[in-house]
Amino acid sequence: MDLSQFSGFLVFLTIFTMGFWLMIFLISFIIPYWLIGYFREAWKFRKEGRAVPKK
Repeated sequence: MDLSQFSGFLVFLTIFTMGFWLMIFLISFIIPYWLIGYFREAWKFRKEGRAVPKK
């Protein structure tokens, strides 16, 4: 394996690792935060007797 193949492998590994950790972050923090916020807001509107506003 020469230097160009090794550097390409390192670039691939870096991009793959960043994508992996971004996916873990999205699945464990962002998506649950978004869902909990949506359901909390929907409950608040339902409790007040209004329909959930469509965007």
